[in-house]
Amino acid sequence: MINRLIANALPLLPERLVWLFSRSYIAGETVDDAMSACRALNADGIKTTIDILGEFIQNLDEAEKNCDEYLALIDIAQQTGIDGNYSVKPTMFGLLIDAEACYGHIREIVGKAAGYGNFIRIDMEDSDCVDLEMHLFRRLKAEFPQSVGLVVQAYLRRTLDDLKNLMDLHSPAVPLNFRLCKGIYAEPRRIAFQHHDEINAHFLEDLEFMFRNGVYPGIATHDRALVDGALTLIDRYDVPRKKYEFQMLYGVTPELRRSLTDAGHTMRVYVPYGRHWFGYSTRRLKENPKIVNSIVKSLLLSR
Repeated sequence: MINRLIANALPLLPERLVWLFSRSYIAGETVDDAMSACRALNADGIKTTIDILGEFIQNLDEAEKNCDEYLALIDIAQQTGIDGNYSVKPTMFGLLIDAEACYGHIREIVGKAAGYGNFIRIDMEDSDCVDLEMHLFRRLKAEFPQSVGLVVQAYLRRTLDDLKNLMDLHSPAVPLNFRLCKGIYAEPRRIAFQHHDEINAHFLEDLEFMFRNGVYPGIATHDRALVDGALTLIDRYDVPRKKYEFQMLYGVTPELRRSLTDAGHTMRVYVPYGRHWFGYSTRRLKENPKIVNSIVKSLLLSR
């Protein structure tokens, strides 16, 4: 209850105060901030995925600007020598305004990353976007088979079927690459599982499907129970360490993250930055007030 009250109150507070809650898990407003955060993570043996904040734009002029910003980011990160890849949200490029224009922008971004031998992750957004984003992924995977991956959300009732339906794109030489997360958007019961234990069970069911079929998973969680469950599956299927990675948000559960890297598991941290941090922060906190505990804990540890 306290977490939810804090989360709901944050949009009403001055940005400077909200930044106290946000700064622990957002790299900053500029690409220089992002590069600094990525260099620090790389120095600790952690890979990154960089995300420019922004989503659900209002017009296609914004989409073009966002595309240009991503193209510049990729050049800068590659020239800086960052060990990491990139995440994009299709609604930032007009998915719900003009799906074809969105495809054109993201295709250009994937092509830029592919030219460097790098990789773009297509983030999964709310349920209105899922089919469109699956279709977008299929088109890009056909042209850039080694340079594009997708996020899937364990709390959606459809996810295991979606994984099975995408297996026609999979091969041992070029495996599918999915980030598996719980899911953060508020969805109705008919679409999404609602209870913690139920979501966790389906997360591990989806992960087991990936291991059984040679899919490369990014195991994206801060939940100790899911980390332990993933480690059990890794042992059960004798999965080589180069065939999976763990993923976490910037600044969240650093002790759990460190325990995995110390044990030799590949870790990738999601590094968001940009001018739109305020909207991102307040939306995420309202959608998932449980994260308040992690943010406050990280804030206290940073002092």
